[in-house]
Amino acid sequence: MSAEHPFASYVRILGKGKKGSRSLTTEEAETAMGMILDEQVLPEQLGAFLMLIRIKEEAPEELMGFAQAVRARLPVPESLSVDLDWSSYAGKKRRLPWFMLAAFLLAQQGVRIFMHGARGHTPGRIYTEDLLAQFGLRAAISWPQVNEDLNEHSFAFMSIDRLVPKLGQLIALRPILGLRSPVHTLCRLLNPLSADCCVDGVFHPPYAPMHQRTAQLLGTQYSLTIRGDGGEAEMKPDSDSELHWVCSGSLSEEFWPRLYPQRLVREDALDPADMLRLWRGDVEHAYGEGAVISTLAAVLRLLAKGEERPAQEWMQTARHLWEQRNKQAF
Repeated sequence: MSAEHPFASYVRILGKGKKGSRSLTTEEAETAMGMILDEQVLPEQLGAFLMLIRIKEEAPEELMGFAQAVRARLPVPESLSVDLDWSSYAGKKRRLPWFMLAAFLLAQQGVRIFMHGARGHTPGRIYTEDLLAQFGLRAAISWPQVNEDLNEHSFAFMSIDRLVPKLGQLIALRPILGLRSPVHTLCRLLNPLSADCCVDGVFHPPYAPMHQRTAQLLGTQYSLTIRGDGGEAEMKPDSDSELHWVCSGSLSEEFWPRLYPQRLVREDALDPADMLRLWRGDVEHAYGEGAVISTLAAVLRLLAKGEERPAQEWMQTARHLWEQRNKQAF
């Protein structure tokens, strides 16, 4: 008989039936993800492993172990530092990615932002990386380029394909497996440059507290998870927003009231050029402006690291910054 493959035990832990299966411990998850990253797993095992976790949903302790395995293999220059880690992995389908303008406005204020994400895994979506060029920005392909972009723009973007190529390959399995895998969740929580503040988005309700608890376990001091439009970290200005915070290691939840009393009609077709036109003041777009201001307000509260003010005051500050933006910056 052939000897059992070393990875088989991790598949068995997850798939041993209703009574026999359980979640991985943090140590088991770290070892398992390490084997995946080091190409020590067969394709059949990988598919089974990812889908078994997908069915039961990821446990925060598992995500912690996965993130630790990735970080241990990720060579990041110690000289690089940022104020805000912003993940962008979902892509937008029904609305444009207005949150990008909120990020650019923060960068204009000197907030150093590292954004990372993926593209192309789900047809019909608009991805952050594809829109950078119209703002004169690029997707960095190396840490020296990230450093250059941060110094020049206070904003840098890197694709997961460059950041951790193996995770990019796993995300690309979505059309093959038919489902998103735990890797989509893991990537959002990596915070590779160890920023004090992190913002990410989710679509499905159970994932918000999962992200929140994982960020706490990973030692993130200030984190915001938004149940945002399309799963991105973008507030919906015509709907009440559910926000999940980590503040100095403590967990809390808030519901911020909508900016507009009624739902706004969606466009029949999305034109990414409208984002640049709105920034320059060449068009009016109530939803886009509201999304920028609402998202900016929530992130300002995050960056304030525990400063207590009513949501309306953060909105007022965000609106003022938006009105005072440099319209000729792009």
